[in-house]
Amino acid sequence: MWIIGCDFHPSYQQAAYVNTEGGEFGNIPLRHTTEAEEFYRQLQGQEVRVGMEASGHSRWFERLLAELGHQLWIGDPARIRATQPRRQKNDVRDAADMLELLLSGRFEKLRIWIPPAGDRDVRQLVAHRHRLVQMRTRVKNQLKAVALNEGMVVRRPGLWSKKGQEQFRAYRLPEWTARRREDNLELLADLVKRTGPLDAAVEQQARQRPEAVRLMTHPGVGPVTALAFVLTLGDPERFSCGRKVASYLGLIPSEKSSGGHQRLGHITKQGNALLRGLLVEAAHSAVETDPELKRCYRRLAMKKNRSIAAVAVARKLAVRMWWMWRRGLDYMQMYAPPVRMQGKPGLAPGVK
Repeated sequence: MWIIGCDFHPSYQQAAYVNTEGGEFGNIPLRHTTEAEEFYRQLQGQEVRVGMEASGHSRWFERLLAELGHQLWIGDPARIRATQPRRQKNDVRDAADMLELLLSGRFEKLRIWIPPAGDRDVRQLVAHRHRLVQMRTRVKNQLKAVALNEGMVVRRPGLWSKKGQEQFRAYRLPEWTARRREDNLELLADLVKRTGPLDAAVEQQARQRPEAVRLMTHPGVGPVTALAFVLTLGDPERFSCGRKVASYLGLIPSEKSSGGHQRLGHITKQGNALLRGLLVEAAHSAVETDPELKRCYRRLAMKKNRSIAAVAVARKLAVRMWWMWRRGLDYMQMYAPPVRMQGKPGLAPGVK
């Protein structure tokens, strides 16, 4: 069996390898993609296990190993780094350390969960749509700034309605201010045209997943948040409790406690930043409808501030969604407030 420790970089990789049957070993650099592809294709038909840290720009490499039938183990970079106490660091040593972890069996405990290829492609849809929406928001903010500077009263639906657009275009502006207005209006029209089909595609993908449909029954949770939550967590059984879900999403406080003194800081912000932002946005909507979340938000907003309150509600929302997914129940079955009967308190009819 060939065991290969790979220190992966965007333009090349350092590969430390050993053949446990034939005895061959080495530590060589491989340029992408020609030398690397040639090296791994030579091993096709043999049992090969490759270990590497999680990193970007490696999708083509993962597809290549899957095509050749080689095993690929991807490890947590932070935990792998913690196993290397030496201060001398270079690519050759990193690849050799990776190989040593594979040979000793310790690498298996450092592996991370990798979603299926289909889910990873749908993640690209969610991320692409999110980036275009951010661009659309920035363009709208620029147009709003121009309108306010010219004394235009911006109210709902205001600048984005048909009447508001006609009024905004009718303003006589200096040359370059008018150029800024026209360019941004063209950009906005193009972005609206591009985001429309993406919104429909996201909703279609969410409707095809029963777990996402179930999560959408919770107030404030729409197709984008539900789909991103399902794609990020993958399987609810991966987590034993809600605290681990919050930790996975970076919604728990950082901690530096020692000597009996507890010191908590800001949230760790580890994990998927896109989903974390979507949960905070959903939390602002959920507090308008859900009584329990509304009380939690108001209490923390008065005690701390509204930003901390929104993050705390986002954490509660993430845990709720995980429980709904794990138990297979919708919002009304788990968290709907009890129905209060009208009338004076007392015994129910027929009760003596």
